[in-house]
Amino acid sequence: MTPSEVLKKYWGYDSFRPKQEDIVRTALEGKDLLAILPTGGGKSVCFQVPALMKEGIAIVVTPLIALMKDQVQNLNDRGIKALCVNAGMGRREVELTLNNAAYGDFKFLYVSPERLGTQMFRSFVTDMNVSYIVVDEAHCISQWGYDFRPDYLQIGRLRELVDVPVIALTATATPKVAEDIMDRLGFAEKCLIKSGFERPNLSYIVRRCEDKLGQMLNICNSVAGTGIVYVRSRRKTEELASFLSANGISSSFYHAGLGPDTRADRQERWKKDDIRVMVCTNAFGMGIDKPDVRFVIHFDVPDSPEAYFQEAGRGGRDGKRSFAVLLWNGTDTRRLQQIASVSFPSLEYIEDIYHKVHIFYDIPYESGAGRQLKFDLEEFCRHFRLQRQTAYYAIVYIERTGHWTLSEDVDISTKVQITASRNDLYDVELPDPRLAGLLELLMRKYTGVFSYPVPVDEDYLAGRLNVSVPVLRQLLYKLSLEHLIRYIPCDHATVLFLHHDRLRPKNVNLDPDRYVLLKNSSMERMQKMTDYISEEDICRSAYLLDYFGQSESDDCGTCDVCRAGNAKRQDSSVQEDLEKNLSDFINKDMGGTYSLEDVARRFGSATADTSRDYLQVLRKMIDRGAVPAPDA
Repeated sequence: MTPSEVLKKYWGYDSFRPKQEDIVRTALEGKDLLAILPTGGGKSVCFQVPALMKEGIAIVVTPLIALMKDQVQNLNDRGIKALCVNAGMGRREVELTLNNAAYGDFKFLYVSPERLGTQMFRSFVTDMNVSYIVVDEAHCISQWGYDFRPDYLQIGRLRELVDVPVIALTATATPKVAEDIMDRLGFAEKCLIKSGFERPNLSYIVRRCEDKLGQMLNICNSVAGTGIVYVRSRRKTEELASFLSANGISSSFYHAGLGPDTRADRQERWKKDDIRVMVCTNAFGMGIDKPDVRFVIHFDVPDSPEAYFQEAGRGGRDGKRSFAVLLWNGTDTRRLQQIASVSFPSLEYIEDIYHKVHIFYDIPYESGAGRQLKFDLEEFCRHFRLQRQTAYYAIVYIERTGHWTLSEDVDISTKVQITASRNDLYDVELPDPRLAGLLELLMRKYTGVFSYPVPVDEDYLAGRLNVSVPVLRQLLYKLSLEHLIRYIPCDHATVLFLHHDRLRPKNVNLDPDRYVLLKNSSMERMQKMTDYISEEDICRSAYLLDYFGQSESDDCGTCDVCRAGNAKRQDSSVQEDLEKNLSDFINKDMGGTYSLEDVARRFGSATADTSRDYLQVLRKMIDRGAVPAPDA
């Protein structure tokens, strides 16, 4: 089958979008390639089509667990066999999945980056017939990228085990970041395919205003259709959604602190237009392909052009006129100026947070490696009386230096620890014979179950006991009531994965050189955003395109800067016409001798406004000596 036939068979499309076919054909030639396509440009098809045309299984590395699950489900719905391994899965579940990937007839294995370095993954991957290594969100591997993640560096090491072509994809990469991506992924020959970033149907508008609420409401009332409002804080999502609802706008809010079922429900209702406007943090939007978003409002100024371009780009994917509106005032610029002290706290503070996290979980020195910790930032900050945002950025920086991985939206496996001693277990009389069988199964199956809570595979245990999973959970709960086990039910939460044992003070390597590099890079991006909002002469679209290396771009003609320029040019043209008419009348018709009444009679016959325009222009012409003054 040809690429077009594969596209038609599985997706129902008759033709590729711009650059998609070039990317597919280059991948089929076996070349390493980096594809930079704007948000909504159809990146998935670019690797899924060639992978379907080649024998073996494609390994797809992505940091977005929710998106990973959606893509696997979408592929399976199309009759394409796909699997995923993410951070929240138990050991047996991971082992079973990797076994299927190695010995089954699956075409795609989606993997979160922190899994790549595990011994289990590395042992299975050498038995897989890998067709491609696909790197989604490839900017995460670059130290110059706005969202650098150390776990992505494992991909370069993966290539030492699996010698196959790499398809790297991203929507946001500057020329510097693109070069770094290709270097870190060990491209045999550098190959960059880049789509034009122009979005001719998307009008970029920047408005300086003190009354942001009024402006937001005005946009929602004046632009028909679905919309997104981005804000920085979870609390503000609820406040703004309440404000819009009170003013008759169908709206709701979305942030990472909501439960998974609530988020899925709201996302689905928004897609179906049951909710018109979603007020959200940047947790909303990844992988959402709703084509008819008519406006995207940024109530707060993002920290980088990359984040803004990606979020604003969720508007107008159907090609119809849409608006990306950024609201700002002096408070936003002050916040951008101050944010460096928050997002890059001192290295001393960062090391203190490193130890506080271990203290919070009672982890002593020289222990903790491999622990999976359910992490509640709010509770952590309350316990130590910490400022939430500063503590969060310290945790993120520690992740960047490779000490741990912070993962949101993780499905946490059920965990069990046997708290009674082995001898005591033999003397216990249990009310249900199945409880004894469950205890024996736990002891035989899970090493370490007497020492600490270990993840258990509920499906496996239920199958061995010949009961359903809900019944198994009831049995585990009964054992906990007998004070024989510590039972931690499965959950959905933010998780910290500890990469090594707790280090002693002064031994925590926080890489001061990288700290300076990242801080300076972050400051440069914030300055670019400050320049963007304060720019009055350069087309908004052209400014953003130039930032991403597309320097030869025509003005869009629809942003606020272009519209203001058109208005100025129209005003200038009108001014020139007025001056020519006055000059001809005074210098030619009147021979340089005239009165104001003569001007009024000649040019004031249409409206009083017309007469006033001519008199204003006349004063300016007299001041610069273009015409003589009138007779008294």
